[in-house]
Amino acid sequence: MTWIETLRTGLAAVRAHGLRSTLTVLGILIGIAAVILTVGLGLGTQKDVSEQISALGSNLLIVTPGSSTDSSGVRGGFGSSATLTRSDAQALASEVNAPDIAAVAAEKTSSLSVETSETNWTTTVIGTEAAWTEVRARELASGSFFTDADDEAGAAVVVLGSETATELFGATDAVGQTVTIEAITFSVVGVLTEEGASSTSDLDDMAVIPMSTMADQVVGGTAKNSVSTIYLQAASADLLSAANQEAESLLLNLHSITDADSADFSINSQDSLVSTATAVYRTLTILLTGIACLSLLVGGIGVMNIMLVSVTERTREIGLRKALGAPPWAIRRQFLVEATVLGLAGGILGAVLGIVAARLLPDLLDTSIVISQPAVVGSIAVAMAIGLTFGVYPATRAARLAPIDALRSE
Repeated sequence: MTWIETLRTGLAAVRAHGLRSTLTVLGILIGIAAVILTVGLGLGTQKDVSEQISALGSNLLIVTPGSSTDSSGVRGGFGSSATLTRSDAQALASEVNAPDIAAVAAEKTSSLSVETSETNWTTTVIGTEAAWTEVRARELASGSFFTDADDEAGAAVVVLGSETATELFGATDAVGQTVTIEAITFSVVGVLTEEGASSTSDLDDMAVIPMSTMADQVVGGTAKNSVSTIYLQAASADLLSAANQEAESLLLNLHSITDADSADFSINSQDSLVSTATAVYRTLTILLTGIACLSLLVGGIGVMNIMLVSVTERTREIGLRKALGAPPWAIRRQFLVEATVLGLAGGILGAVLGIVAARLLPDLLDTSIVISQPAVVGSIAVAMAIGLTFGVYPATRAARLAPIDALRSE
């Protein structure tokens, strides 16, 4: 019997028991679709996180304050202490102190109410420098950003995020309007382009004002010189590590700290943030993929059960073929072909279902699903391997049947 005849006979046997074959294929189909979607969700989430972190700016280093300890001895996490100051930011901006740092933008943030004559909106008010748009890779949809002269003069000007502008002024152009923050009237000079949400905040819900205005007029008091975060832009991606070392060394000297392990600040790069987030989601993807693979195992057991039933039902057929001279390998090959066809059909249909679902689900889940070609091809190959593997025992059992015993079977 040639391979073509074996394939034709195997397909005929699968079609002869349509319902049973369909149920068997369904088990493999669900497993394959689950694997493709799980891998796609993991890759999609990694992509979203990477894009969100990249939206912070290019070649970016993020300096955050150290931890604090309250009167009862409870220690807060990093960022809970006011250990960074405007003087630190000015020192980091010096080309002499840190030649590999191209731009610096310190931020002083607070959640405050922004009011108009008709409404109000509580948002994140950010005090920063004119270099903020360059460092944070932000653009303006209308108007302009404030200048260094505005910062030095303590000008009462504000740039609104797109969402904040909409909440306060609706469809009206916000540029040229006025808002009130902490009883101070600000003139709106610009509106930022829409960016969406990052992993920690809404990048469109904010009000940005000059640092000096924020420190001296809005906040005041003993905390006016402290900053929440200092963003550093390295001169290039290749100089990111050098800029990191320069910033760390300079801040340690400024804070009179000799042991880097005792630093009252932390410096993180985009690469480290992406690597950390990617590692977490990769672990979750592996875990969920393992769970999805269990359904493939169940599908494989279903293939073996169906093939064993098929051997039992076709005992007389097997005996007749062997009596007419069919060698054991021909019987074995036929049943292996049938099992492989079931696995291949489940793999292809599962891949199609997984790809279609990957196209439709992002709109419903509001997340990205990346279709991995290696995962699709690998899943189909695994499905065939499952059919072949779990078909070995039934095929071997059929090939070992003695002709006389098979013909005697009712």
